[in-house]
Amino acid sequence: MNGHHQQNGVENMMLFEVVKMGKSAMQSVVDDWIESYKHDRDIALLDLINFFIQCSGCKGVVTAEMFRHMQNSEIIRKMTEEFDEDSGDYPLTMAGPQWKKFKSSFCEFIGVLVRQCQYSIIYDEYMMDTVISLLTGLSDSQVRAFRHTSTLAAMKLMTALVNVALNLSINMDNTQRQYEAERNKIIGKRANDRLELLLQKRKELQENQDEIENMMNAIFKGVFVHRYRDAIAEIRAICIEEIGIWMKMYSDAFLNDSYLKYVGWTMHDKQGEVRLKCLTALQGLYYNKELNSKLELFTSRFKDRIVSMTLDKEYDVAVQAIKLLTLVLQSSEEVLTAEDCENVYHLVYSAHRPVAVAAGEFLYKKLFSRRDAEDDGILKRRGRQSPNANLVKTLVFFFLESELHEHAAYLVDSMWDCATDLLKDWECMNSLLLEEPLNGEEPLTDRQESALIEIMLCTIRQAAECHPPVGRGTGKRVLTAKEKKTQLDDRTKITELFAVALPQLLAKYSVDAEKVTNLLQLPQYFDLEIYTTGRLEKHLDALLRQIRDIVEKHTDIDVLEACSKTYHALCNEEFTIFNRVDIARSQLIDELADKFNRLLEDFLQEGEEPDEDDAYQVLSTLKRITAFHNAHDLSRWDLFGCNYKLLKTGIENGDMPEQIVIHALQCTHYVILWQLAKVTESSSTKEDLLRLKKQMRVFCQICQHYLTNVNTAVKEQAFTILCDVLMIFSHQIMTGGRDMLEPLVYTPDSSLQSELLSFILDHVFIDQDDDNNSADGQQDDEASKIEALHKRRNLLAAFCKLIVYTVVEMNTAADIFKQYMKYYNDYGDIIKETMSKTRQIDKIQCAKTLILSLQQLFNEMIQENGYNFDRSSPTFSGIKELARRFALTFGLDQLKTREAIAMLHKDGIEFAFKEPNPQGESHPPLNLAFLDILSEFSSKLLRQDKRTVYVYLEKFMTFQMSLRREDVWLPLMSYRNSLLAGGDDDTMSVISGISSRGSTVRNKKTKPATGKRKVPEAEESSSSDSMWLNREQSMHTPVMMQTPQLTSTIMRESKRLRPDENYMGVYPMQPEHHQPPLDYNTQVTWMLAQRQQEEVARQQQERAAMNYVKLRSNLQHAIRRGTSLMEDDEEPIVEDVMMSSEGRIEDLNEGMDFDTMDIDLPPSKNRRERTELKPDFFDPASIMDESVLGVSMF
Repeated sequence: MNGHHQQNGVENMMLFEVVKMGKSAMQSVVDDWIESYKHDRDIALLDLINFFIQCSGCKGVVTAEMFRHMQNSEIIRKMTEEFDEDSGDYPLTMAGPQWKKFKSSFCEFIGVLVRQCQYSIIYDEYMMDTVISLLTGLSDSQVRAFRHTSTLAAMKLMTALVNVALNLSINMDNTQRQYEAERNKIIGKRANDRLELLLQKRKELQENQDEIENMMNAIFKGVFVHRYRDAIAEIRAICIEEIGIWMKMYSDAFLNDSYLKYVGWTMHDKQGEVRLKCLTALQGLYYNKELNSKLELFTSRFKDRIVSMTLDKEYDVAVQAIKLLTLVLQSSEEVLTAEDCENVYHLVYSAHRPVAVAAGEFLYKKLFSRRDAEDDGILKRRGRQSPNANLVKTLVFFFLESELHEHAAYLVDSMWDCATDLLKDWECMNSLLLEEPLNGEEPLTDRQESALIEIMLCTIRQAAECHPPVGRGTGKRVLTAKEKKTQLDDRTKITELFAVALPQLLAKYSVDAEKVTNLLQLPQYFDLEIYTTGRLEKHLDALLRQIRDIVEKHTDIDVLEACSKTYHALCNEEFTIFNRVDIARSQLIDELADKFNRLLEDFLQEGEEPDEDDAYQVLSTLKRITAFHNAHDLSRWDLFGCNYKLLKTGIENGDMPEQIVIHALQCTHYVILWQLAKVTESSSTKEDLLRLKKQMRVFCQICQHYLTNVNTAVKEQAFTILCDVLMIFSHQIMTGGRDMLEPLVYTPDSSLQSELLSFILDHVFIDQDDDNNSADGQQDDEASKIEALHKRRNLLAAFCKLIVYTVVEMNTAADIFKQYMKYYNDYGDIIKETMSKTRQIDKIQCAKTLILSLQQLFNEMIQENGYNFDRSSPTFSGIKELARRFALTFGLDQLKTREAIAMLHKDGIEFAFKEPNPQGESHPPLNLAFLDILSEFSSKLLRQDKRTVYVYLEKFMTFQMSLRREDVWLPLMSYRNSLLAGGDDDTMSVISGISSRGSTVRNKKTKPATGKRKVPEAEESSSSDSMWLNREQSMHTPVMMQTPQLTSTIMRESKRLRPDENYMGVYPMQPEHHQPPLDYNTQVTWMLAQRQQEEVARQQQERAAMNYVKLRSNLQHAIRRGTSLMEDDEEPIVEDVMMSSEGRIEDLNEGMDFDTMDIDLPPSKNRRERTELKPDFFDPASIMDESVLGVSMF
């Protein structure tokens, strides 16, 4: 046919473009293709073949000539040669809006094609044979695009054929019933013609079913059994997803152990997306309870694996594993043992919310969803007699048995979606707490009541705030209109119930600190307007009386702060109850302040020894005042004066009880902060500012005195408060246009900075076993150790914050930085972040601080071991390792840290040569070994900066030093070599101070470099000697002569763009005729340098030869091995993917029928094999572990 190729190309483009655009007219496109096939099936099939080729991203076209005369393998080889290898993308993996729906459209096309051809064309033994043969060949291709696209097409083709087979099976059953019904009629009424037609129809259906069986067998054996263990995870996932569909769609044929085994094996895949497909495939099967009998053997063999997957490192997999176990539980409760269930139960406390919610649903189905028959008759009962009463008790029992009593909020959040009605039955919870137990009912124990109150508080908080607890979720989200309405309704319900009940609950549990603390948090979630609209003022008065009584009874800090927060929540000026609550609060504070002043006078009377009872009264009153001062402005009671007297007396006498000092410091701190808030927000007078300034300065002096207190708790309190005050009253206080607060700025003097640093070194950088005081001697308890570490981390963070915000001098950080390696596990993150922040503030000063910390460690080592220490000792190696870690923190951008690194080398060189050896110049300087540490930073220097640093190093070296080769001089040699490393053919002229680029042309005069640049003001003021890097110098180093230009092609490097060599301004080129005359020493040194360069050239030649040999051996090995179809073929796909280690699976073959391989649609048998199968190029060991490979798969 003339013009076939052109016409074929147009048709093919149309077919591919329709699928690419994702248009809805897929059926009409398929119908057009069918008409084309009926007219000329070769042309139509050629269009379809090219469609699959093009969907794979191949630009090649199969011609009619190729189609007629070439085998599939030859066509695929030809297409592989024409494949565009420049890009690894192909339609299934391409991004962008035009490819967004390609996969779904591609799959839809295949499904529609089979559906429209299912009554005639697919049985012609030509179209399906050709397509299956092509897809089978492409699925074995080494090209990933071909393999991926053809596997997807083959699997979708198989799914469509399974659907056809299912329809055939249904039609056969209907025909058989009709035949049996007709045959069972009496002879007179029997229609023989109809019987013959039914027999003929059944025979045709049977033949069609046999045809479909063979097609499916060809796809399954030719594609699935090879590709389900493909190297590409996405291809494996496609296979598992589709086999799950087959088993669900046509369970009579596919839901047996011969096919389930593939899903079971693949649950051990090392890629999460494949394991995920296994679980979702199984969910579709377990969801249908009618299929449970066919899954019993599979469940018994793979249940342990599914349970272990609830701890999968991929959270999505863990969630689906829990959901699958929930379906297993619903199908049969006997399958899962108590141990299996407990493995899921504890996940309700997971920090990952989807995992916790799935576990909460499992827990609810197991323990809470069962309801007795008699419960149906008491559904309308409320309170203690409601059906939820026993469920609430069950929840309390579970919470107590889990022994995670600080995580009630997590438990409630986990069950919030599935057990909302139970968790919101606050009337039932309230009745269980207040009402007497019924006859024969066991009352709740004290622990159970505490747990119920905690759970009730968490449910109220969740309902009122509508977001998960801290640690779960990414923060608050915008609520929908429906959620807002539910929130308002819940708050109204909570307020109406507990406005009446809360005073009763407080009265019942008033002496129990834990219960009262939780109950007092409820008013935070009230709708306070209901007190007025519901006429509940008398209940408000009762609540205020109960809170007052609790304040008088308790001295526990948590209880008192809960009372303070409750007053704060109720004292809202927007509501009419404000005056009533404000009066009650003022009366309470008045009494506390008067009592405190009265007790303080007696307590501080001179000449009298205060007894324990007086101290207890002062302390308990001070605790109450401090707790209220935290949330309420008590400025009008003038608490600064009395606290100042108390603290000053403690300094003078030294016998003040530690708890009184701690709370007096805290209370005074609150006084200062409330005063600052007052002068900041309103138009304050100058007198207010001066008074606050005076009080703040006096308070800082008091805190500084208490830093030397004998009691650790007092020192920690003074340190924490002092850091906070210094931070608040630093220069940062003027930001945001608050210049009027400038008089309040307070900068600590050097003595205070020194004391703060000493405190950190004495109380933070200590061994865990030495920290006995701060945890009250309970270091045997693991929890107290963690608490002590947390406290020390807070202390260190408070001081580092002062460094970061330049409140204290940056060089004080040297004592912190030097602890980086020793205390890396405890404080590494804090120290590293401090380094990062200080570098952002001042790169040069930060570098100086880092080198200072290394110098301090070096000096400490010298003091301990003397100058003749072993450079291989752990101490020195530790300092070198710390220097290496410091160097890594500078990052890869050398231009940004150029001056800082150069300054670091300058300070290091000066320190190394600072102490000359008393025995004379023939012996190394005492600190010369420090150069070994300094060499760790050489790699961070730019090439021209290495030259500059080398020149600076030479200023400290004598001629004798340059010739020394003894071991004691090794640090100098290694440091020099580190500065010379990376140089090109002008290395020797770097040493001599003369650029070879300027000396290669002998008759040209070179001009001195004028490397001037503008120095930022901040750098100018940083250090006077920092100009060493920038000023112009004329360096004459007469110990070496210039090197003849090298001509070796091995040594010469390709020319590269270099930064301005004059940037540093210290490397001018000298005119040729100004060279000093060469003496004997110069010639000797030149010869040594030549010998050194020859050695370097020889080493580079050897390395190049070795690399060439390795390259050839690798190529030969690759050629011998052949190209593998699997990427990363040697790495097993199966690995331990659990959060906790799991043992290998047992012999999976035990008790399972793995002998069947052919697809055998019941009740027919296979008639013939249709396609010769391709050999499997894949190594099973590449994805399955030994225990799986021990199973006979076929």
